[in-house]
Amino acid sequence: MTHATAVATTESAPDSASWSAVLALSLCVATLIASEFMPVSLLTPIASDLYLTEGQAGQAIAISGIFAVATSLFVAAFTSKLDRRQLLLWLTALMLISGVVTAFAPNYAVLMAGRAFVGVVIGGFWSMSAATVMRLVPAADVPRGLAILNGGNALAATIAAPLGSFLGQYIGWRGAFFSVVPLAAITFVWLLATLPSMPSRTRANPLAAFQVLRRPGVPIGMAAVALFFMGQFALFTYLRPFLETVTLVNVSGLSLLLLAMGVSGLLGTLLIGSVLRTRLYQALIAMPVMMAALAIGLVVFGSSLGTTAGLLALWGLIGTAAPVGWWSWLSEALPDDAEAGGGLMVAVVQLAITAGAASGGLLFDNGGYQIAFGFGAIVLFTCAIAAVVLARHDRSRTATPTSSRKHLS
Repeated sequence: MTHATAVATTESAPDSASWSAVLALSLCVATLIASEFMPVSLLTPIASDLYLTEGQAGQAIAISGIFAVATSLFVAAFTSKLDRRQLLLWLTALMLISGVVTAFAPNYAVLMAGRAFVGVVIGGFWSMSAATVMRLVPAADVPRGLAILNGGNALAATIAAPLGSFLGQYIGWRGAFFSVVPLAAITFVWLLATLPSMPSRTRANPLAAFQVLRRPGVPIGMAAVALFFMGQFALFTYLRPFLETVTLVNVSGLSLLLLAMGVSGLLGTLLIGSVLRTRLYQALIAMPVMMAALAIGLVVFGSSLGTTAGLLALWGLIGTAAPVGWWSWLSEALPDDAEAGGGLMVAVVQLAITAGAASGGLLFDNGGYQIAFGFGAIVLFTCAIAAVVLARHDRSRTATPTSSRKHLS
């Protein structure tokens, strides 16, 4: 689908309904991310109730990631005959079913099934997200639409763990998981009322997600995406032990610092849309450089609570805004194949997060936070170099009359 087609599709529906659908998708993201990360704060009661080890309960998070990767790579091709409105509604319904199955799981196998459903929704929804926003709003407003979508992501990432802990204390872990169900029901009704018909334009090709790598510049961009998320999560995953042992904050202080990061992330998603309209590639280069500098700053000034709080606020501001930039790049790079490209990007992101967390953990355990955070900084700086190469590649393509790319640095 071209940008012209996206605009034409949007013009056929009322503008207010289109933006209402984007807001409904943002609520869907918030509910989905809350579902994904809620087990983080509920592992102990889950393990106790189902007679599991905490390690076994922790697999409730890992299995959702596995199913997310598998779904993201193949959902576009395997649902090629299904209207995208229907597909999104089915995924939302599956999210609701997952909440019910998980909340009432009598044993480990049923719990894992419920979490696998969440993984399917994560992979399916995120692989469709950029293409859906492109069909709902005019091309010039795609960065704004993606920013709104990621605002729900930032909100949920901020409150999921503490909310799960709070609800689990009063209504139990089952009640905490069931709290997702009414939100999923509201999201389903809202999407049912606002999403227009979006006939599929995807070919039934199970290799479509991999074939977009043949497109000019896409391998470079995907490598940069992988480097960004790997570097980010090599540090972010181990913030809590760093803050507790180096900055010496208590549980209340930790909660406040993480909340400040989340609020900064929300602000970042509000501000980044206007920047991306005219400075997409400059932003993609600058953001990982700034995050690398922040990682080094945490190593140098980590014992100072005030300085650390400021650095983490900036980390949240930039780190939450950066994915909006990469989804905007995807909409520019693959305007006619955004579903397959979205599926590939979701898989790349999930695998990069896993690699970053694993490598960061090894370095944190064996070399200390300085080595782990330094590694994160190096990977983020390498991401910036890849973004420079990508910008130069795309600048050379603008010299040809067939190129339709904009926002080049």
